[in-house]
Amino acid sequence: MSGKMILEACVDSVESAIAAQSGGADRLELCSDLIIGGTTPSLELYREVRKHVTIPIHILIRPRFGDFLYSDYEFNIMCHNVEAFQRAGAEGIVIGMLNPEGKLDLEKMKELIKNAAGMSVTLHRAFDMSFNLMESLQSAIELGITTILTSGGEESASQGLETLRELQMQASGRIQIMAGAGVNADTILKLHKLTGIFTFHMSGKKVLDSKMIYRNERINMGLPGISEYKIWQTSEAEIRSARNIIDQLQ
Repeated sequence: MSGKMILEACVDSVESAIAAQSGGADRLELCSDLIIGGTTPSLELYREVRKHVTIPIHILIRPRFGDFLYSDYEFNIMCHNVEAFQRAGAEGIVIGMLNPEGKLDLEKMKELIKNAAGMSVTLHRAFDMSFNLMESLQSAIELGITTILTSGGEESASQGLETLRELQMQASGRIQIMAGAGVNADTILKLHKLTGIFTFHMSGKKVLDSKMIYRNERINMGLPGISEYKIWQTSEAEIRSARNIIDQLQ
């Protein structure tokens, strides 16, 4: 796989989706709760985003925050979600499941892919949490997955450069390697030159202050340390800066 360089934006709101498209993103990964790594969005969010953007939308299928070892109940929810978004017209799904030993749960992932019925399939960063990345790469190829989103098994793509380069070489055009985590206009050039990867994933987020006038600062409704009065949103300028770098590299 080679050719056009691709910029994917990870978004969790209509505002972020519009900003990403305006900034030049080629496609969206749509989720909810990006602040905790993302969970499956609602059909209503997808439908509202679809009204306002024309670029492809890939849906994150992740029933909860935390590890990628899912119960049968959670797996049933994932299967129904894939079917629902397939019927709704989403272009792709983003999935990943592990067994307790850290290998891809091939049988369950096969079922999700079957339910996707022709949609593009991305393996998300459950890949980075797997025991052996090269083994997981081969399994993903055998599953017929289109793309692997990865940081090379490190906290950020910049830290995983060596592994990303090896993954790109081992992929050998059989599957697309998409660099993600800490990707922005400042890192894309180095990542491309040192790994040969041409597909990039970023959120381009900025932190906005809430428009609330009255504020009860004594209560925290979510994760400790995360203010109720800060809103994460994709920056059109951040996406456009990355787009400009990619266009120069084309």
